[in-house]
Amino acid sequence: MRLTIGDVITERVTFTQAQFDRFAALSGDDNPIHVDPAFAAQSRFGRTVAHGMFLYANLRRALGKLLPGVAQREGSLMFTAPTYTDEPVQLRLEVVDVDATGRVWVNTTVVAESASADAGDGQFGCRGDAIMQIGGGADEAAPAVAQPSHSAGSWRGLVVGQSASLRRAYTTAEHDAYLALLGETNPLFSDATYARRRGLRGLPLPGPLLGALFSCVLGTRLPGRGTNWLKQRFYFCQYAFPGDELEAHAQIIRLRPDKELVNLRTWITSAGELVCDGEALVWVGDLIPQAGDRAL
Repeated sequence: MRLTIGDVITERVTFTQAQFDRFAALSGDDNPIHVDPAFAAQSRFGRTVAHGMFLYANLRRALGKLLPGVAQREGSLMFTAPTYTDEPVQLRLEVVDVDATGRVWVNTTVVAESASADAGDGQFGCRGDAIMQIGGGADEAAPAVAQPSHSAGSWRGLVVGQSASLRRAYTTAEHDAYLALLGETNPLFSDATYARRRGLRGLPLPGPLLGALFSCVLGTRLPGRGTNWLKQRFYFCQYAFPGDELEAHAQIIRLRPDKELVNLRTWITSAGELVCDGEALVWVGDLIPQAGDRAL
């Protein structure tokens, strides 16, 4: 596989409400900003918007075209503007660095087709980066992630150190439904023979399905319904597979009342082992208080 710095892949797509609804059913994230037009009309967006992980899922699919079968080590996403239904957007991937160990750095964007990528007009639905590893798996230890600072106190029923979690085991049928929804053909996720040659015990779960667990915790439990996800950092530590019992966690590490922002550590474990680690930033100006969903 030969890559050159500056290589670019682009793809034009238009999303539908039916796709948002299917992703909500698959991920469990039925945050009303994505699936309830009446609620969304009263929110800052004015209408339903794409799940951040649905945007990431489309970028990950495009990464599979640029680097088929290659594992993702790390990634960051910043959701800078809403992405709506029935409006054309462009997915754009650009190789920005390649090193001798097989690591590839890729800039990733989702931008409204009506906006210029150089205009700086805020119409990027998503901007981020991905670190891919040619010839390797998602098996490295994650860097240390920030721990809660209890100096920030509490605000709007939210408390530094507060946490929420959920447990889920994706089924093979759900894995297949994800591939069908995205049109995913990356052999790492769709070709069992390829996976066996890589020494894997089955077809691994794509990163966006792991991220969807964070989406579900953040958007339905902590902070809760109405949460707007602004940023996410991922560190993929090992593969997970259909049937694995996964536990996703979110813990508040900082409250920023002046800007209605909350920082959280996010992580997933399976059988006591860390699968994915990271940090999230969310805006809670449209939050529907649901104290019963939260735990200290």
